[in-house]
Amino acid sequence: MEIRRAALPQDAAGIAAIDTAVRTTNVLVASAGPQGIILRATPQTVTKRFAIDDLSAPDRPWTTGWVAVDDAQIVGFAAVGFQAWNRRLVLWHFYVDAGRRGQGLGRRLMAAVLEEAHLVDARHVWLETSNQNPLGVAAYQALGFTLSGLDLTLYDGTPSEGEFALFLSRPV
Repeated sequence: MEIRRAALPQDAAGIAAIDTAVRTTNVLVASAGPQGIILRATPQTVTKRFAIDDLSAPDRPWTTGWVAVDDAQIVGFAAVGFQAWNRRLVLWHFYVDAGRRGQGLGRRLMAAVLEEAHLVDARHVWLETSNQNPLGVAAYQALGFTLSGLDLTLYDGTPSEGEFALFLSRPV
């Protein structure tokens, strides 16, 4: 297994072929209570696919990416962009192929992300995910991320309408 910098456009087809689907029997639901917003898992079977649709976009928000390669096949991808104004490294993409999850590839990709965070003197790594990705939220928490906010309306008027965004961060 090798983790290396992504080389575009050469790696684009391999990155696009990653199975980003998340299958879950629970989604996260938010409700307001006296102590603030409460998240709870609610039974619902969902398959959510996350798009990697900006690989050839000249205005993509990320500048640096890595791929996990096993036997000449790309099985993971992470991409980040640095925001200088608040010294935040934004994690735009973080995927391990569905058939390869649970093997430590995410930890290895995150190590590359954190190394980049140190190089650019970032204070935090920050990301957004959907409430339909509770397995991803658990994985991010295992990687040191904590919930830092949510937006109940971010996906209104998009193909993901009805979902809401969770924001997670971790200090560098």
